[in-house]
Amino acid sequence: MLGLPEGTRACLFDLDGVLTDTASVHAAAWKQMFDEFLRSRDGDAFTPFDVQADYGPYVDGKPRLEGTRSFLAARGIELPEGDPDDPADAPTLWGLSTRKNELVQVRIRTDGVDVYPGSRRYLQAVRDAGLGTAVVSSSANAGQILRATGLETFIDHRVDGAVARERGLPGKPAPDTFLAAVADLGVDRAAAVVFEDALAGVAAGHAGEFGAVVGVDRLDQADALRAHGATVVVTDLADLLERS
Repeated sequence: MLGLPEGTRACLFDLDGVLTDTASVHAAAWKQMFDEFLRSRDGDAFTPFDVQADYGPYVDGKPRLEGTRSFLAARGIELPEGDPDDPADAPTLWGLSTRKNELVQVRIRTDGVDVYPGSRRYLQAVRDAGLGTAVVSSSANAGQILRATGLETFIDHRVDGAVARERGLPGKPAPDTFLAAVADLGVDRAAAVVFEDALAGVAAGHAGEFGAVVGVDRLDQADALRAHGATVVVTDLADLLERS
């Protein structure tokens, strides 16, 4: 009834864009941060961050620092990396990344977070089936979001940006955070399924050789998700229940 391969024992969910509509919150925060930086650098002649063209390829699913680095490199802009403790106004990659995180937290507190109804239904079905669950997210705010939305009742384990930093795990598209999650759950990777909406996340699931990788197409990029290794592509997790 879940649309999963036979023998599946655990489901590994990305958070932003798969379970919650925080992808739109992150996209807005990235745009505000980059546009402020670019305007201060280039004046009114700056070329804004384009959510449609820039969000997916450069920042979606990646740790903040890597997203900042990736987009600026695409614009031919080099900045010193700086230090994780750099303030939000520091002209460094860490400073810009910190600014972006501050903007996300403000938006979460102000506007809240929406859960995709189909995702909540699917999580309930996964829980009813007795499968293990983990959230594997690049966001350092994953715990806050899970608590705020009530989704933590469906989740057994969490490997997020804070955990990755503590353990020294490289972020997506490397598979290390997903591999850490299955190790923590005590499940073989072949018996686990990855659920991702970001190209970097799908690539990480593919690289980790999991039982399957479900691509969730929120940005009209189904072909790209398949090209990066998605086993199946759906527009909503509830589609898997309807296929079963």
